[in-house]
Amino acid sequence: SRLMRFSVVIPLYNKARFVEAAVRSALEQTLPALEVIVVDDGSTDGGAQALAPIADRRLRVLRQPNAGVSAARNRGIDEARGDWICFLDADDAYHPEFLAALVRAHEACPEADVLGTRFRTVDETSGQPFEPWAVPESFCEVELIDDLRQRWMRQTTLCSSSIAVRAARLASMQPRFIEGENWGEDLDMWFRLADQTPVAVVNAPYATVRGEVPGSLSKHERPTRLPPFLGRMRQQALDGTTPERHGRSSLWFVAQQQLTLAREALSAGERMTALGWLVQARHAVLSKRWLVTAVMVLCMPVGLADRWHRWRVRSAEVFSQESIQ
Repeated sequence: SRLMRFSVVIPLYNKARFVEAAVRSALEQTLPALEVIVVDDGSTDGGAQALAPIADRRLRVLRQPNAGVSAARNRGIDEARGDWICFLDADDAYHPEFLAALVRAHEACPEADVLGTRFRTVDETSGQPFEPWAVPESFCEVELIDDLRQRWMRQTTLCSSSIAVRAARLASMQPRFIEGENWGEDLDMWFRLADQTPVAVVNAPYATVRGEVPGSLSKHERPTRLPPFLGRMRQQALDGTTPERHGRSSLWFVAQQQLTLAREALSAGERMTALGWLVQARHAVLSKRWLVTAVMVLCMPVGLADRWHRWRVRSAEVFSQESIQ
């Protein structure tokens, strides 16, 4: 662990109520971080001033005109001095053993340049620090993931607040976080990294993500199109830019998102739009999920499809949470 020097990068934009708790969770690790870098991306609510009570030399607060979360993360990467760079959203928090868990992941899978843990979601908007939460030791095994897309469709394995990347690997990434995008820009980075290196994940929740935070970029209206990174993922798989071993799963992964859009459209009463997405999802054709979606689009009454889809979404969310508790 002495060889693992962690820099924590926190992009900040109008999260004054939350950022102190996030920073303290990074500074109060049982395995100390080398530094915590907050990049204030043009906040207008005094977010940087909220950190004044923290007297810790490891905390660095950088300010820049508003340029988006990707630009803030990229600035933090440029400024980081650690061998590993962790990311933490300003309204989330680490468990005190988060960095220690990453060391466990590295020791178990030294070939992985991306490390992570599972996370839990809490509907908490008060801005108060999270109460310490217990981590079930029986579920702390380390999983080495070679195909992150296939694994992701079974269950979300990590998030932007539960990941660390070897700094040397990030230095070689061009582009890094795509600036000007704020929908899926983090997933774009994780999947591109996973094309180059295995991912080691501790199967226990060492990060907490706040749900339903006003102004959060993680919440969107019902999507009616693919985020830009999925279009790039599809094109790169078709033109051979993606490593051959991941090309097929890339097309399959994009098709899964198209099937989700088909179900969303049907749920909203847009059957012809749903049919269009079903046709586009040809790289998953005749799979069980494609066939079920086809039956829904062609035969199921809209009202029933809406209730079924909402039940499936809720069930998936409950499963994701219960599996890590």
